[in-house]
Amino acid sequence: MAILILSQGKCGLSKCITHYLVAMAVADLLVIFTDVILSTVIPFHFQGTYLETTPARSLLHVLLSATTDISVWFTVTFTIDRFVVICCRKIKTKYCTKKTADLFITTVSVLFCMKNIPWYFVYDPEYVVDNVPWGCTLSLNFYTETMWVAFHSISIILTPFLPFILILLLNALTARHILVTSRIRGKLLDHSKSENHTDPEMESRRKSIILLFTISGSFILLWMTYVGFFFYARISNISGYTGPHDPVYITEQSSYMLQLLSTCTNTCIYAVTQTKFREQLKNAFKYPFTSIGKLLK
Repeated sequence: MAILILSQGKCGLSKCITHYLVAMAVADLLVIFTDVILSTVIPFHFQGTYLETTPARSLLHVLLSATTDISVWFTVTFTIDRFVVICCRKIKTKYCTKKTADLFITTVSVLFCMKNIPWYFVYDPEYVVDNVPWGCTLSLNFYTETMWVAFHSISIILTPFLPFILILLLNALTARHILVTSRIRGKLLDHSKSENHTDPEMESRRKSIILLFTISGSFILLWMTYVGFFFYARISNISGYTGPHDPVYITEQSSYMLQLLSTCTNTCIYAVTQTKFREQLKNAFKYPFTSIGKLLK
């Protein structure tokens, strides 16, 4: 629904922002489809399907890693775009365009699809039945060979540590710039002429800031448990769990749940922060009933 509404371009947002938001919504939907539906729901309720064969599981892991990376980095590109709009006025007109947005979206998608191809060759079958490999287990070479160790380290750095740092840094610089410019503009405005005087530029910037901080802030909060658990597991050298009631196991699974939840929050953020998006959403829900009413008349 969010993809359809945003694609129509009737939410009062620029084409550049709209393209980023549509791309983020598509990527989030793909994460839910690959991780929740294909990797969890179907194997749990329909055991013994082709999705449990080794080639299918390996391909699914490639898709899962690629969609997760793309979803995360679309949030980064959106944050960079808003940072340029607010803090870098000189290059705003050249950078913040529909063409540039399309270029970044395409580049991020292609690069991370290619980057995750090696995951297909990491897994070995758990067992073989009638020459058909079933199940998936990490190859021992993954833990010993320098090439695979380096690949795994780069993957972890790219998602989520580098995005985490970039989003925190860019938001801090943006917030600092906003405070400085707000003080300067407040001194320049003559409020004595009109008590109800408003600054159109600051109002427009305020809406952009709310959207930026809610989206990037949601990402940081929901990925924080995953990042914290990663460091804890490495420092404590955790190798296993005592059972499903082990606090460490519960924390790990909770971090995965929150990570997946981060792909579902953006639509709620649009609805809360964007008045015109809410109007379009209401119209979409009303449309079937109004159409039936017209037919009956």
